[in-house]
Amino acid sequence: MSSFTHRSGADEPIDVLLVEDDPRDVDLLREAFAIAERNRETRLHAVTSGSDALSFLCRSVESESDSPPNFALLDLNVPTHDGVAILEALADDPKLRRLPVVALTEADRTDDIVRCYEARANASLPKPTDLSGYVSLVEGIERFWLEQARLPPVSA
Repeated sequence: MSSFTHRSGADEPIDVLLVEDDPRDVDLLREAFAIAERNRETRLHAVTSGSDALSFLCRSVESESDSPPNFALLDLNVPTHDGVAILEALADDPKLRRLPVVALTEADRTDDIVRCYEARANASLPKPTDLSGYVSLVEGIERFWLEQARLPPVSA
């Protein structure tokens, strides 16, 4: 009976699912989370395709010992199932629809931004191009989603 919940304890690790097929961006995000980490450990689970993301999430809600991640970062352009297909699958699953998802898009791709919100992404942010941009992104995510935002309770 796993469902997404906000872990309020500052000691508890935060699990972040990263759906990204560019190894350079994965490395930059890992480094950015290490730099920005405040009072709690962040575990970054990186997958490189839409099918891997959906498998990871399905296993996390079916497992007795694991739980879904606290947050997901989603590149729209990944192989097998693009980001919009992943968002649609999340919206269709009662155990995953509360998972906060931020889509990373190219800054000048208005059509991608519209597609993200139509598929019920919680936010669309421009994909940074360097480490300082990723650190700023991670700090903003941690400040808003992991410290300030309050998410609904787990339903029975």
